[in-house]
Amino acid sequence: MDLIEELRWRGMFHDMMPGTDEHLRQNAPITGYIGFDPTAPSLHIGNLATIMLLVHLQRAGHRPMALVGGATGMIGDPSGKSAERNLLDETALRRNQAGIQAQLEKFLVFDDSPTGALVVNNYDWFKDFGFLGFLREVGKHLTVNYMMAKDSVKRRISGDENSGADGISYTEFSYQLLQGYDFVHLFRAYGCTLQMGASDQWGNITTGTELIRRMGGELAEGAQQPAKAYALTGQLITKADGTKYGKSETGTVWLDGSLTSPYQFYQFFLNAADADVPRLIRVFTLLTKAEIEALEAEHAEAPHKRILQKALAEQVTTRVHGATAYEAALAASQVLFGGGELASLDEATLLDVFAGVPQVEVPRADLAEMNVISLLSEATGGVIFPSKGEARKMMQAGGVSLNREKANPEQLAADVTPLLGQYIVAQKGKKNYFLLKLV
Repeated sequence: MDLIEELRWRGMFHDMMPGTDEHLRQNAPITGYIGFDPTAPSLHIGNLATIMLLVHLQRAGHRPMALVGGATGMIGDPSGKSAERNLLDETALRRNQAGIQAQLEKFLVFDDSPTGALVVNNYDWFKDFGFLGFLREVGKHLTVNYMMAKDSVKRRISGDENSGADGISYTEFSYQLLQGYDFVHLFRAYGCTLQMGASDQWGNITTGTELIRRMGGELAEGAQQPAKAYALTGQLITKADGTKYGKSETGTVWLDGSLTSPYQFYQFFLNAADADVPRLIRVFTLLTKAEIEALEAEHAEAPHKRILQKALAEQVTTRVHGATAYEAALAASQVLFGGGELASLDEATLLDVFAGVPQVEVPRADLAEMNVISLLSEATGGVIFPSKGEARKMMQAGGVSLNREKANPEQLAADVTPLLGQYIVAQKGKKNYFLLKLV
């Protein structure tokens, strides 16, 4: 597989240094890396495109390396930021690193082969690197003028009202020098000759290639090599309207199931807009060009069936959370839209499915003294029906269900078997759902 060609047809390629394509073809397997920010306990959807760069690098016969920035994470990258970031301690960063590595193992093959993936932490080589030593060995090779010419720095230094910038500290100003030295260290210790990342990382990446050029380099085996390194960037993933991709109405979509449940994760991709999904399925899945084009043709014939969205959601959810979690998310999705069994849901998934519907608490002791008409009107404060008369009328017409069973106006509330011993799902008409919690 030709890496550049693969990235181009998938719409993932943005830019590369001259000679990168030839280097990849003539020196396989090369080692290439991407840095990941460990300031959160999990990676998120926004990181998936860069993870997929490493996936394709490995599929093309090269060694992928993920650098977890334990040291640089203590500082923060100013790229794309308008304000100083909060700093984390070493314990929190180590914990976050462990979570990130576990997620990367779902995408990359870690073994002892020449193309086996590696995870490294730059804290390991920065922790004993003294300030004076760093200035003497590294700092002298780059001028302040060179560092200030980077767009991410210029935007922060300008401090103009329109950018929202409030200046930049020396701490964040030094970030590109530290990231640049990461490349120098990996070049020397592992023979790493390629750094990849999103397009907004171009300035930081080329600082590394420039440092290698100026400082010289030596491979781990000790053989002298030309001090030449390369850079490749992928496209930032945005929606059709140009806005940043990766957030839902409730915030960031995380790869950790405890932060974003598999059901919510699945729904995020299932709800992708028709204008966005052709690009997303190319970036986030390993489906072939022929497979994607066949799905697109099928989708075009019946867009309402959301063929592309379903394929995208299945592929990504299975990769991130596993086949069992995907099946559970699919079953939960069908509860609302396909008539799936409510009783099959566990409590966490049930609450996920009905997270966006009106929810009402009802004292369990009150059920013995009322019928379902009172339950859905007075006992729920008029949230479902404003009056008993309206509730009765709709029940008589067959338009009300409780836990998917048609409600009978004469039925006692206590006769309704709650889900998981605690919940009643009320359905009013075809699309209006309510969740009652017995307390």
